[in-house]
Amino acid sequence: MIRILIVFCSFFLIQDEPVLSWKESYKLTWSDFKGTPNLRDSAVAVTASGVSFGFSIKQTNKEVTDFSTQVHAHFYPEQSWYKPDRADLHVLSHEQLHFDITELHARKLRYEISKLKITNHVKRELKTLQKNINIELKKLQDKYDLETNFSRNKEAQAQWETYISHELKKFSKYKSN
Repeated sequence: MIRILIVFCSFFLIQDEPVLSWKESYKLTWSDFKGTPNLRDSAVAVTASGVSFGFSIKQTNKEVTDFSTQVHAHFYPEQSWYKPDRADLHVLSHEQLHFDITELHARKLRYEISKLKITNHVKRELKTLQKNINIELKKLQDKYDLETNFSRNKEAQAQWETYISHELKKFSKYKSN
């Protein structure tokens, strides 16, 4: 069994923890998984990833005049682990897709942010967007594991790889730099 640990955090809370930012040109390797495997867990590997998010609001005379955001898809090496005697390249590509799903949701969050208007309610709207994207991310990660039977259903795994690739392309304008 493979499990995913989704880390929901605000950008400013994780400054001391080592992270890998999602990059189109980089694929995870087992050396990125630095955590200690839980030998009592039936999982072969655990990927800890999440969308980190921060924003700033500029005000003049109590009126919001501008805002900026930072959205990142991060992988947390110290919280991610695998069992070397049971993990293989197929499992690694399953774990990579968990990270790709995280990136997809970072893109979706950037897309939703791009539609916001500057109003005095933008802070609340940003927090709501973050909350909703994290709920959607968790649901999709769980659905992915369920439908692929934690990577054991290779046909479903291939279908998910195609689907996520298509979705990433659909939101390519909003990809991580």
